[in-house]
Amino acid sequence: MNASQPPDSRWQRAQLLREMGFSPQWRLRQQPAVGRQPSVVLADATRAGLHQQAVEQARPLPGGASADVPSAARTERTERTERAEQIARLGWDELAESVAACRACGLCEQRRQAVLGVGDHGADWLFIGEGPGAEEDARGEPFVGPAGKLLDAMLAAIDLRRGADVYIANAVKCRPPSNRTPEAVEMVACAPYLRRQIELIQPRLIVLLGRAAAHALLGDVGSLASLRGRPLEYREGAGGRVAIPVVVTYHPAYLLRTLPDKAKAWEDLCRARTVMRMAKGAATRPA
Repeated sequence: MNASQPPDSRWQRAQLLREMGFSPQWRLRQQPAVGRQPSVVLADATRAGLHQQAVEQARPLPGGASADVPSAARTERTERTERAEQIARLGWDELAESVAACRACGLCEQRRQAVLGVGDHGADWLFIGEGPGAEEDARGEPFVGPAGKLLDAMLAAIDLRRGADVYIANAVKCRPPSNRTPEAVEMVACAPYLRRQIELIQPRLIVLLGRAAAHALLGDVGSLASLRGRPLEYREGAGGRVAIPVVVTYHPAYLLRTLPDKAKAWEDLCRARTVMRMAKGAATRPA
């Protein structure tokens, strides 16, 4: 090859993955067509299921008077609805300010900073993890530690890169203590922010990284293993005008601990690429 010519992009990707220890199983291969038989999971059901769990996890109301519980519950629902409606009207700048000032759950007490997300605001691809870790909390950007390096390699393997037609977010915007899994009450508090991000981005495809992310967006609808490979869709409310395909796969942090499942994650990425091609094809066909 002439020294003045840039190296082949496939060679660059292979070299990147080899250096990070992910070859040869991270090579892109042709995938069979994905049938379209969507199992639609609506956001309304998600909110209801998560809220019920949040109620069960919440502390008892002060005073312990049972007669006050219905009134307090109605007040809580009203405040939650008003907050969600307010967030649903925010633009990107206002959304960032609201997340930075949010004190809707206990995660705000130990955070250094809230982490809204990063990437292309008009991206076709939306990747959602569970919550910031220690490095993300320090730097204010999702997926910047070892799991972030693996995610970048996963993106490169399907010819994507951070910030270019890709947006990366988390189910919760503040770091859970000791990087534990976010609790239902915390995901309920952050749900309006995540819904607003999806509404603003309008992605063609959502990739959920790990069970906590799947739980946050789809509700408690099964194990991660049972969700992998299923045709899922996200709609905002029962009358949602746009159904966004959803692919569920493993969180990169889990893959760092469980190397044999990297091959399964690669299958999911190949399937996501096929679903994206179908989504773009459907958008170009006349109505």
